[in-house]
Amino acid sequence: MKVVVIGCTHAGIAAIKQILKYYPETEITVYERQSSISYLSCATYLRIEGTVRTLSDALYAEPEDFVKQGVDMEMNHDVIRVDKHDHSLLIQDLTTKKMEKTTYDKLIVATGSTTAIPTISGIENPKVLLCKTYEQAHDLCEHTINKNKIAVIGGGYVGVELAEGYAKSGHEVWLIQQAAYLLNKYVEPSIAQAVEKELTDHGVHVVTCTQVQAFSDADDGGLMVTTDTNNYHVDMAAISAGIIPQTDLLQEQVDTAKNGAIITDEYMQTSDHDILAAGDAAIVHFNPTSSNTYSPLASHAVRQGMLAGINVFERRLRSIGTQSTTGMQVFGQTVASTGLTVEDAKTALLNVASVMYEGPYRPDFMPDAYPVKVVLIYDKNNRKILGAQLMSKHDVSQSANTISALIQNNGTIDQLAFLDMLFSPNFNNPFDYLNLAGQKAVNQENGYLRT
Repeated sequence: MKVVVIGCTHAGIAAIKQILKYYPETEITVYERQSSISYLSCATYLRIEGTVRTLSDALYAEPEDFVKQGVDMEMNHDVIRVDKHDHSLLIQDLTTKKMEKTTYDKLIVATGSTTAIPTISGIENPKVLLCKTYEQAHDLCEHTINKNKIAVIGGGYVGVELAEGYAKSGHEVWLIQQAAYLLNKYVEPSIAQAVEKELTDHGVHVVTCTQVQAFSDADDGGLMVTTDTNNYHVDMAAISAGIIPQTDLLQEQVDTAKNGAIITDEYMQTSDHDILAAGDAAIVHFNPTSSNTYSPLASHAVRQGMLAGINVFERRLRSIGTQSTTGMQVFGQTVASTGLTVEDAKTALLNVASVMYEGPYRPDFMPDAYPVKVVLIYDKNNRKILGAQLMSKHDVSQSANTISALIQNNGTIDQLAFLDMLFSPNFNNPFDYLNLAGQKAVNQENGYLRT
């Protein structure tokens, strides 16, 4: 049997590994547009700030790793067309421009996503750069190293990280966000305001409620960024305005969501039983709302890719869904989130409530008892936890994972209030800050449910 994998970043790599493990006799062919695989795009800002020495350090796999295991790795090859009816593909060698036709028994689509390029006059200006792929990241790092003033367009995770990276490397940075606050898809305004303060305290010019209208060349060779509120004279601009699924090959051949993401079942199978999809090209099942959504994260890609590989011939293992748990660092502060925001919960028509807990992560008599900020979001009807966000100079990332596990298993604020957590003055208080956030929510609901 022949399996063809289209795309070889996180999901594609994970799928190949599982096929080699569970179906070692399979003929595997991979088509990848780029000359490299496995680039972790979060390394871009780490390279800019100097934490990562070279971008290639963030490549965790090489094509040769799979060639040695018998995989046919067709790099710099683009799939032009998929025909599900005769199980065929039209392929172009991007080096020779030669076209060829091939077939598959099973197809795994891991084509990923592409940068959502906003409709802005002058967006094609060579001083306006993207930052998603390895090649784009290379250009961004090389072309901005000797520039002084950088505009970052978009205040999501990527935009905030780029702004931090450029600030740390001595650049003057403008971070321009269309929404009213940064990270608006991930955190509450109170957390966003704390993130903005960290950025501004370190010299970043944060501009919110502002829409970029045009890019144009300045008289001195720089770049003019025109917005609906002001003009900004910079040397370069980086676009981080979101991403969209890259699924044009399967449009009208399999079921897709409104944004084009491929709809799969819990085994990563599409509406065509011989085609599976994984990663940024596919939807995820979002547990807090028991619905399908689009949430392009590397963590999702590797899990979905594994499932696609395991299930390519047999329906062996179901997806357990996701809480879209994420995290980042901003000038030494850990910011982590999981599940729903309050706004998202309201959109889902849930009877949502939230509390904020603030206090030291461990006893005050200990050194560096950094304060922790916890926003806990829950459903007033059934008291189930819907989401949480945390921020602290202390590493609170694993606490987001704890809340994620509780949401996964329908945990309530009452359970969180008494959840068994280790205690040591080195690590926390007798009641962990998560316990205390749960207790605050219980108090807000006038006490515990009688059991």
